[in-house]
Amino acid sequence: MGNKQKHKQASFKDFLNELKSKTVLEPKQIDKFEERRYFLIVTEGERTEPIYFNHFKSYLPKELLETIEISGEGDNTINVVKKAIELRNLRNASFKPKYDEVWAIYDKDDFPDNRFDSAVSLAKRENIKSGHSNQSFELWYLLHFQYLTSALHRGDYIKLLSKNLGFKYEKNDTQVVNHLFQKCNIKQAIAWAKRLEEMHIGKSPSQSCPSTKVHELIEKLLSYCDINP
Repeated sequence: MGNKQKHKQASFKDFLNELKSKTVLEPKQIDKFEERRYFLIVTEGERTEPIYFNHFKSYLPKELLETIEISGEGDNTINVVKKAIELRNLRNASFKPKYDEVWAIYDKDDFPDNRFDSAVSLAKRENIKSGHSNQSFELWYLLHFQYLTSALHRGDYIKLLSKNLGFKYEKNDTQVVNHLFQKCNIKQAIAWAKRLEEMHIGKSPSQSCPSTKVHELIEKLLSYCDINP
């Protein structure tokens, strides 16, 4: 073997030894971001529910503020579902990203049973998430304070809310929403809402009183928000 070839082999060994002696750095971790999801929330109330859901947006990262849209329609039951369908279809026909989830938030109130049940059925057929409450949205608020199984009239929710809040409950009052987020346990409210669901298994929506599906949307939104309930 010639001196030149021996020199090449020695140089290569030296190179390998030098590589082995160096500390191998771990690859830099790349931040992982969940795929952005777009929500449309169409509500029966023009102010009460929008005030509540818009409060969620204050907890969202800035880059996600535009992923949740709230539309207060001032309409009821089946009309809210129809409006959600209409807005979903308009979005699909535009150049904007499609909504991943469209929610209709509405109440049983004193509407006929068949109208309420028809709204829930229509939502299911049209792939609209139904966040209905029997009797009213205020049941979701009340579950932040107590577990309720009695089929009370929604007017009684107001009285119980005022008692639990320590001040008179008024619709469209931002003070109420602030109290719920700052002083109440959202996860406990979700757990109690789920217990009510179990209690009404096998019943139609109109006969499931008290009950609410709002908690299903809340769980989705919590995954985006910086909230420690």
